[in-house]
Amino acid sequence: MSRVGNKPIALPQGVEVKVDGSTINVKGTKGNLERTIDSDFDITLEDGSLTVKRPTDQKRHKALHGLYRSLINNMVIGVSEGYKKELELVGVGYKAVTQGQILEMNLGYSHNIFMEVPTEVKVSAETLKGKNPIVTLESTDKELVGEVAAKIRSLRKIEPYKGKGVRFVGEIIRRKAGKTAAK
Repeated sequence: MSRVGNKPIALPQGVEVKVDGSTINVKGTKGNLERTIDSDFDITLEDGSLTVKRPTDQKRHKALHGLYRSLINNMVIGVSEGYKKELELVGVGYKAVTQGQILEMNLGYSHNIFMEVPTEVKVSAETLKGKNPIVTLESTDKELVGEVAAKIRSLRKIEPYKGKGVRFVGEIIRRKAGKTAAK
């Protein structure tokens, strides 16, 4: 029995859900999202809550039950509140500048890195004197924000000796001592 899959999804004020066969369309104040799920699953809307029911207790249906419930819940949260990820560029001379949907970063390589961010994601870069540059990603789609943040982070992974690289704001990095600690 899936505990996650059986939980009903509460719909906040101003969120509309339309189920058309296996396509789910969620519309809210921040935008609208659409996703197609397996046609075997039954989605019912009653009394301001949404429930996902699986047809059988097959292993495949059990595996997808909680997944689909979580994906739909993420859509509902996305169109009502939105998702936000902040990345911090730690290193001497590291910079980030945005021009529309193009993010330009200087991450210590011999060249600047230009990255085109999808139109669904709002990107902004902030550099304050004496602090590390921060890149902020905002969108209604949790999956897309996570993918873009992971791509930016992979451009310069955190190295464990000095802690330089791209990290999430508030992320704790395990540091290594280095060779001077061996004496």
